[in-house]
Amino acid sequence: MHTTITAATATDMRALGAHIANHMHGGEVILLSGPLGAGKTTFAQGFGAGLGIDEPIVSPTFTIARELDGHFADGTPAHLIHVDAYRLGGTDYAPGQDSVNRLLDELESLGLDEELEEPGTHTVILMEWGEQMAAALADERLEVHIDRPFHATAPDATAADIAVEPTSAGERIVTLTPIGPYWDRFMHDLPDMPVTGERQA
Repeated sequence: MHTTITAATATDMRALGAHIANHMHGGEVILLSGPLGAGKTTFAQGFGAGLGIDEPIVSPTFTIARELDGHFADGTPAHLIHVDAYRLGGTDYAPGQDSVNRLLDELESLGLDEELEEPGTHTVILMEWGEQMAAALADERLEVHIDRPFHATAPDATAADIAVEPTSAGERIVTLTPIGPYWDRFMHDLPDMPVTGERQA
């Protein structure tokens, strides 16, 4: 079963991230996907706030991974590893253009493969652009896919123009897909979302 959420504003997206973070306990892997500018980092900012992290959450693209410390809702220490896998696989890498094995080798060289396989007791992994790797390493994970609206830049814009021209405003559609028994239970027990949501089989 997956859950589809409508986030009308960036504030809603942050609230959704914080809501999910408030129910973390440690050992979780969350995979963020969606096109550039969809709102993945905005979600991550809310997630970080939900873990009581004071440092700003920014895209870690040029450092691959950032490690931040906060606390879970019960006050126990929380360690967030925020990974941006967009550039893994070489300087020309874009998601879907390279082999899983090459990406996994780079994760291993960064010491992130073991974290994905078995996150520490107080650790949460939040990975952007890691569809190929996380699926290969993390048997249990929450997949968060964000879609964004598009708009034409001119009255005579073609369908192709509309397809490639994103807008920073407008609602986002967020799909939460639990993978594995842990996340099935998590989504079943998760209290109502702070934004509009609809559960679907």
